[in-house]
Order: sequence, then C-alpha cells, then structure tokens
Amino acid sequence: QVQLVESGGGLVRPGGSLRLSCAASGTTFSILTMGWYRQAPGKQRELVAFITTGGSTNYADSVKGRFTISRDNAKSTLYLQQNSLKPEDTAVYYCNAQNIYSRGDYWGQGTQVTVSS
Repeated sequence: QVQLVESGGGLVRPGGSLRLSCAASGTTFSILTMGWYRQAPGKQRELVAFITTGGSTNYADSVKGRFTISRDNAKSTLYLQQNSLKPEDTAVYYCNAQNIYSRGDYWGQGTQVTVSS
C-alpha cells in the first residue's frame, strides 16, 4: 500500500510562489507515475501536471510556464513549484501515484493553496 503525504500549501498573495511536496512510502518510488491534481470549491478535480517514471512531464494549459513538477527518487518525494500564482489557482492540491506494474492508484489527503490579496 502506498502512502502519500502532501505539505507546503498555504496563503500567498497573487504573483507569489509556493513549493508543494509529496512524500511517498510503502513501495519503490521509481515505479510510480506521479501527478498533482487540484479541486476548487464547487468544481471537479482536475489534473495539474504529471511526471512519468522516466521524467517526462505534462501540464494543464492553465499552469504551463508557471508551475514545474519534479521528482527526487532518492528521497521518494514529488514536488510542484508554483510561481506567478493567481487567485484562480486557489484549490486543494492532491498528490496522486500510479504503480506502472500493478496499476494501483493512490491519493494523498490534500493541501490547501489559497491565493488572495
């Protein structure tokens, strides 16, 4: 069973930056495709970015050029660097892991990001 624990959320002013982290345990991190999702109040959960086991990345159009996803396999940790934050980035951000062999799908508990002046 994979456990995911997010951290790094908070309140930030528009234009500010945050770095989210997701610490994984319970399996070999390098066999997990990792992603960040977010859910704003009254909206469906949406994909923000994902990174494959080989390091390839993909971003939602709304965050391209502002967010950067990365992973440190030695630390079993996923990151999301968020720059130039906008009020519409306000949401609960969730870490997701997918085992490329078993197809197991796992979620963290979420971390709140609020962008407001």
